[in-house]
Amino acid sequence: MKRNGKAAPPVPTAPDDGSIIRLMDLGLSDSEVRDEVARFFPATNGIKDRVKEARRQWEGENGRQRASAKQTEKTPTTNVRTDGAALLDKVYAFLGRFVWYPSEAARVAHTLWVAHTHAMDAFDSTPRLALLSPEPASGKTRGLEATEPLVPRPVEAVNVTAPYLFRKVGGKAGRPTILYDEIDTVFGPKARDNEEVRGLLNAGHRKGAVAGRCVLKGKTVETEEIPAYCAVALAGLGGLPDTILTRSIVIRMRRRAPDETVEPWRQRIHSKQGHKIRDQLEIWAASRIGDVIETWPEMPPGITDRDADMYESLFVIADVAGGDWPERARAAAMELVKQSKESSPSLGVTLLSDMCDVFGAADKMSTEKILEALHTKDDAPWGDLRGKPLTTNNLSRLLKPYGIKSKVVRIGAHTHRGYSREDFHDAWKRYVRATEEKPVTRVTGVTTDEK
Repeated sequence: MKRNGKAAPPVPTAPDDGSIIRLMDLGLSDSEVRDEVARFFPATNGIKDRVKEARRQWEGENGRQRASAKQTEKTPTTNVRTDGAALLDKVYAFLGRFVWYPSEAARVAHTLWVAHTHAMDAFDSTPRLALLSPEPASGKTRGLEATEPLVPRPVEAVNVTAPYLFRKVGGKAGRPTILYDEIDTVFGPKARDNEEVRGLLNAGHRKGAVAGRCVLKGKTVETEEIPAYCAVALAGLGGLPDTILTRSIVIRMRRRAPDETVEPWRQRIHSKQGHKIRDQLEIWAASRIGDVIETWPEMPPGITDRDADMYESLFVIADVAGGDWPERARAAAMELVKQSKESSPSLGVTLLSDMCDVFGAADKMSTEKILEALHTKDDAPWGDLRGKPLTTNNLSRLLKPYGIKSKVVRIGAHTHRGYSREDFHDAWKRYVRATEEKPVTRVTGVTTDEK
């Protein structure tokens, strides 16, 4: 074949010695080097002898020169098979060069999340990584860009179709890592016809999850199940549905202040640097973690239920890596979980909390008096809910899912349609953890008569 009148350079049919030696630089054994070469040059002849010769060169003068150069550059030499802590330090440093994090906990969690993508088969579930912000230009996309060269088989997704994603996840090339930017187009108010994508993101956090589809083969309709389990990082404006948020490590990104600086990202330069770290992560995860984890990591106080499922893989990564990473991982998790609990609760939980204030020392209240108190409550939405004050019907509808219904109550000498305090006890205990029926001072000997 000719290009511009000149013969095109021949396509290589075997690796050069430099490529083989670079594989050895990663810490691979001779058999692993041969396996790696076979992935790209399956018909290579005499590769065993070539690897032996390359090993002699690697251990000889060329190897000493490379070690000397690394020492001059003050680059620490580590065995990627055993020194997981140093490897996580590399990931941590690489991400911090390009991403300005809102907290140390966020940077630590991002580092561990990147590492866990290389050991997906060892875990029962994978947390989503959600980079969210209220305003553009807050570093969300940059976070995905810096993640891309560090994870296995990245798929950069923006407004992709559901069939594309399903085929990528279930493809023969191996489980991908989905990096979904502008996720607000899927879950936000402008989202349209994205039910299947939302279903994949919801269900794919659990190992063994599949997407069932009907396919037409000839004139026959058959069913097929496409694997949905894969690692997903999301970036977007605003928030996400609770079904995603409760399965996500949420990092609330902020726009950088003038004195907060990071390196500019250059794909052609920095991707290569990230790929070297990625290759080392792959070797380390395969040799130190494998496909099955038989033990459950120790959970810090407050990390239970779904939070424990979500952080399990990150704690395993930190424990196997060693160093100070087990402590850093748990401190980061406790901080991020606490932040997630302090985020805006649902409308129903907000109402339950406000009802605790409204009741005060009363045992029973009429619906009329409850609405009057809610409408005048500061920093509450009840006086202007979608343009109108909260109504009797809306109050009943919001409380019904919690097993709370209005009834006829006697207050003094009169009866009213309303609610009693005892009907809220169970809901307050389960959903209003921070307030859990705020203590009240009861007044005795006084009869209240509402009119």
